[in-house]
Amino acid sequence: MEMEVEDKLEKMEQGKKEGEKELTIEEIFETKEVPSWRSQITIRSIVVSALLGFLFTFIVFKLNLSTGIIPSLNVAAGLLGFFFIQLWIYVESKLGGSCKPFTRQENTVIQTCVVAISGIAFSSGYGSYILGMTKLVADQGPAMANTANNVMTLGLGWMIGFLALVSFVGLFSILPLRKIMLIDYKLTYPSGTATAYLINSFHTDQGAKLAKQQVKTLSKWFAGSFVWAMFQWFFTGGKDCGFASFPIFGHKAFDHKFFFDLSSTYVGVGMITPYSINLSMLFGSIVSWGIMWPLIEQQKGKWYSADLPVKSLSGIEGYKVFVAIAMILGDGLFQFVVVICKTLYNLLKKNLDKETNSANTATPAVSYDDQRRTEYFLKDQIPTWVAVFCYVVLALVASLCVPFIFPSLKFYHILTIYIIAPILAFCNSYGCGLSDWSLASNYGKLAIFIFGSWVGLNNGGIVAGLAACGVMLSIVSTASDLMQDFRTGYLTLASPRSMFVSQVIGTVIGVITSPFVFWFFFHKGNPNLGQSDSSYPAPFGAVYRGIALIAIEGVSALPKNCLTLCIGFFFFAVLLNIIKEVMMHFNIKAHKYVPSAMAMAIPFYLGGYFAIDMCVGSLYRFWRERKNKAEADAFVPAVASGLICGDSLWGMPASILSTFKVDPPLCIKFFTHGKVVELLRASK
Repeated sequence: MEMEVEDKLEKMEQGKKEGEKELTIEEIFETKEVPSWRSQITIRSIVVSALLGFLFTFIVFKLNLSTGIIPSLNVAAGLLGFFFIQLWIYVESKLGGSCKPFTRQENTVIQTCVVAISGIAFSSGYGSYILGMTKLVADQGPAMANTANNVMTLGLGWMIGFLALVSFVGLFSILPLRKIMLIDYKLTYPSGTATAYLINSFHTDQGAKLAKQQVKTLSKWFAGSFVWAMFQWFFTGGKDCGFASFPIFGHKAFDHKFFFDLSSTYVGVGMITPYSINLSMLFGSIVSWGIMWPLIEQQKGKWYSADLPVKSLSGIEGYKVFVAIAMILGDGLFQFVVVICKTLYNLLKKNLDKETNSANTATPAVSYDDQRRTEYFLKDQIPTWVAVFCYVVLALVASLCVPFIFPSLKFYHILTIYIIAPILAFCNSYGCGLSDWSLASNYGKLAIFIFGSWVGLNNGGIVAGLAACGVMLSIVSTASDLMQDFRTGYLTLASPRSMFVSQVIGTVIGVITSPFVFWFFFHKGNPNLGQSDSSYPAPFGAVYRGIALIAIEGVSALPKNCLTLCIGFFFFAVLLNIIKEVMMHFNIKAHKYVPSAMAMAIPFYLGGYFAIDMCVGSLYRFWRERKNKAEADAFVPAVASGLICGDSLWGMPASILSTFKVDPPLCIKFFTHGKVVELLRASK
């Protein structure tokens, strides 16, 4: 495999040296007919999208409910979509059926639909704001905030209803601006662009061969990861049982959350997450669990009461949660201001450039690829009046119906969100087009502060703020995702109409599957969901409720001296971002070694075990890149996708077994020599 990649690179270099003219992407596909928008959406594409979307929903939930870190799954969606359609064609031909050719447009439709389904799993908030409403998380906070109107009991009916009400509105929020964003402003949307180039390459002769090799690699690691997860399950028949509790660095380090839990999911995530993020999380876990929390625990009885429950936010748990919140808010606020400033600057610059170009008679040359892409992008338009009408109608319906689910939110609160949301959706989509960084969660946190304090604690302000966060997050997140997909469609000549329809289909499937996956797989199978010592601690549940507490109660919600620490780490996060921005502005390459405050904050609550897993993934990627950079770029994402998908897929049968009260047959635990001697004496 390594030789094949090297041979391709040598041929490319040889072609360049000989002065051969390389064909552009659209020149390569010029002879292939572009199907109509209806033909781009096929039965097989919807079936494959639904199956992959269901799998990816499990993956997103597993990641969201364990650490809250979710890498981009676009590459895996495009690659697996290509594989399953090729498999479909193969089986259909063996059965004697006539096979429609598989086009890059259909591949794009599948990728869009799958990402829409998994996107609902993220924006649904089951690992963040919805979980923050539950009594399980509320019991960890002060009793005065744990009242009936500030707590929600999870129910399948209202969760599906809420998702259905808020998930579709964002599709129409900035739909009329698609031409301005992609053609007039020429925003790149890096993830959407990368996905488009990947799909385009699949449908060339050389790309198809490479894709088959990537799928083969993915399949091997998928099978290995699935079998490893199944093997581990047999030894988890009790609390703290299994290889995940292996104290590889010793029991003292294990007690401070430093161990390698042999999770193939997070090893895979580490392979596709930037080195800086993985190292930042490891650094954050050292600062918090290695230094800060042991020092604060020595103040037990002075800074906080020694009689508090272990999980009380008024004790040591409060320092973990609120300091993490301070860093997240500091990082988020800085990014928010920077993106808004960059957006305004670029908009002003674009307008000035237009005026300059209009005064200049010379028209810049447009490439053949851009001409062809623009032609097809403008071919199947969605009328602006349809987008505006649908947004208004859906906003009114949601404004009237959401208060029945969350009585503390009134119709005028929801209406206010829908009035200001398109502006924020535009800002987020524009910033995402420039930097590939979506700040949807930050807009959601802003909604918590505004509407939580507006409603007030006695009127159910915590639930109101968290629900408002969900409404805002859904709109802003969906809008930026849609523009990313339009960019992919623009570069693959997929019709905007087929892209939009596939997004709607994916949203419908996601609205149905996400609540069921959460309810049956996680909620029933894991009664301790949301607690920091469980398999699925869902850290952002406590974080989002903590933000709502601060918004309503102010600093009175914080333990002693916690405010000082929060202020210090808030400005520390801002300082890190300022240093990084300045270094990037002056092209200082060392900027990549500046830690990410957001990444540092996550292990403050969870510990360092998952950061160690991800750093192992980084080491594997580093080793592959040292051996052969081209091969690593081609195959490491496939290895990572296989590890993530295989481990997550085992969650389905494991949850079914748990539902039917089938427990693992064995328990394996690791003790110190002294503990073993003590147990042997006790047994005698």
